[in-house]
Amino acid sequence: MNKQFKYYLQVSLIILDIIILNLVFFVSKFIVSAKIIPKDFNSYLELWAIFNILWMFLAIGTRSYSDHIIINFDFFIKRTVKVYLIWVISILFYLFFLRKFEISRYFIFVMLCSFAFGLIFNRFLYLGIYYHFKSKDYLINKILIIGYNETSKKLEAFFEEEGLNSKLIGYTEDTRNVTELSRYPILSSIKNTIAIAKEMEVQEIFSTITPEQNNFIYTMIEEAEKACIRFKVVPNFSVFINKPIHIDYIRDMPILSLRSEPLDDVGNRIKKRIMDIAISLFVVVFILSWLIPILGMIIYLESKGPVFFSQIRTGKNNKGFRCLKFRSMKVNKDSDFKQASKNDNRITKVGKFIRKTSLDEFPQFINVLKGEMSLVGPRPHMVKHTDDYSKIVDQFMIRQFLKPGITGWAQINGYRGEITDEIQLKMRVNNDIWYLENWNIWLDIRIIFLTVYRVFKGDEMAF
Repeated sequence: MNKQFKYYLQVSLIILDIIILNLVFFVSKFIVSAKIIPKDFNSYLELWAIFNILWMFLAIGTRSYSDHIIINFDFFIKRTVKVYLIWVISILFYLFFLRKFEISRYFIFVMLCSFAFGLIFNRFLYLGIYYHFKSKDYLINKILIIGYNETSKKLEAFFEEEGLNSKLIGYTEDTRNVTELSRYPILSSIKNTIAIAKEMEVQEIFSTITPEQNNFIYTMIEEAEKACIRFKVVPNFSVFINKPIHIDYIRDMPILSLRSEPLDDVGNRIKKRIMDIAISLFVVVFILSWLIPILGMIIYLESKGPVFFSQIRTGKNNKGFRCLKFRSMKVNKDSDFKQASKNDNRITKVGKFIRKTSLDEFPQFINVLKGEMSLVGPRPHMVKHTDDYSKIVDQFMIRQFLKPGITGWAQINGYRGEITDEIQLKMRVNNDIWYLENWNIWLDIRIIFLTVYRVFKGDEMAF
């Protein structure tokens, strides 16, 4: 419902932000134009491109314009502030590390402050548009729900939270079925639904009672269409399965499954694999080519033994693969059974450093290039831990539907490192399953960006 309208809102917001960004850039440049030396023009042009690309990358990558964010103004403001601050920090890093000293500090100050005010202006402009649509009766769809039950309460919550141009009038239900005070009025019995709908100029009727439960629903469908009222049936699938479900279709046949899996689609898997190959190939060629000999020599000089730590870990569909890491511990017989812990005496001095900075994970880019892992996904466990944990958490093996990753949704949400209790294990699994059900390419980009940010910031769980 209203998908196209929400889409137009999203596109309009993106365009408005880009217009404001470019407007304040060129106005700021005009203000300081007298101080700009002609030979510095290319630096400003480069900065203009960085401003635009970085804002789009961050705003879209963090899903700042997604419908569930823009529909809630508080969420929208908080997400905008977060993205703006990351954008400013990234710009300052760019200027400092690339030594762009020729760019006017005054210009940067005016530009960043003006863009902040521009974003505030856009958000309040959006708020005005939002309430304009909410206040105009001719733009509002009046809705009536047949039946007062758990399904109708979920519909009620949806229309309150996300029904941009929908207004719930109330319910029709037989009084004997109403055992509690409802938040919206029970307007009549089910048999009088069409009469009430006509009287109150309702445009849509949602029935949470199926025709199989009440044959009179068929009659109401015909009467509603004759009265130019849209009639929709909301089936209660809990009759068949008492769990949250995902519905898909094979032709006209509904298929019920316990969850959505975006990566079950071949097209999505191809997109993810292309990104995996592009980034891992870059890292292998331009970073590992010199990092392996340098770090390998340091590791070997401190502790005799192999440079790499290679261990069979559980991969996609529960198949084992040989996971690579730079060796950060002394060679020991417990490595296939015992997790690394804080102040673990097996960790070498160089090992402590590479674990803290996540350099020990870099050889896994080779696993990604080989197709055994992905850049983003559930972290792979040693085989023994997979067997142990699957007996503790019922849904543990669901995470094995995906390729394991170098980083993951659980890791950026604080569930990294040693697992010390059952609650921590369950939260890690819950995060991995959420990632499986909500994957998109922008989510991967967001996770990669936040992982890099955490590496530079420092993670107390990295040891």
